[in-house]
Amino acid sequence: MATTKKNSGAAKKAAPSAKKTAPPARERLKAVKPSGGKDDSFFDLVHEVARQIPRGRVTSYGAIAACLGTRLSARMVGWAMMAVPYAKKPVPAHRVVNRNGLLTGKHHYDPPGRMQQLLEKEGAVVKDDKVVDFKKLFWDPAQEL
Repeated sequence: MATTKKNSGAAKKAAPSAKKTAPPARERLKAVKPSGGKDDSFFDLVHEVARQIPRGRVTSYGAIAACLGTRLSARMVGWAMMAVPYAKKPVPAHRVVNRNGLLTGKHHYDPPGRMQQLLEKEGAVVKDDKVVDFKKLFWDPAQEL
């Protein structure tokens, strides 16, 4: 009767180490969201990203769209920001500007200078309806969430 020697663990090929990749921003966002619902509307997702913007920082409509996996939907993000007055929880919409740092949403405030006042109250400097040091104050939701 022949006996066979069992293969030791060292003789086995080691499995290639799988590089861990971060889940898409949309999945990470759902993990942050208190409701945890899977059927959130696009507007609700935009508002949730905007709520994550730290005080004194700004982001752009396009950056929010890219974070949600819809890079070419910056205009839809703008529409979602116009719906902020109807959101269930407060949304700091004043922290969302265009890709150049311009306060393009200021005409939705009453008075129109209110957006600038809110940003300046948080420490941002605004001159001629544009955020000074926009690149320095820019918050990228895709990297943070």
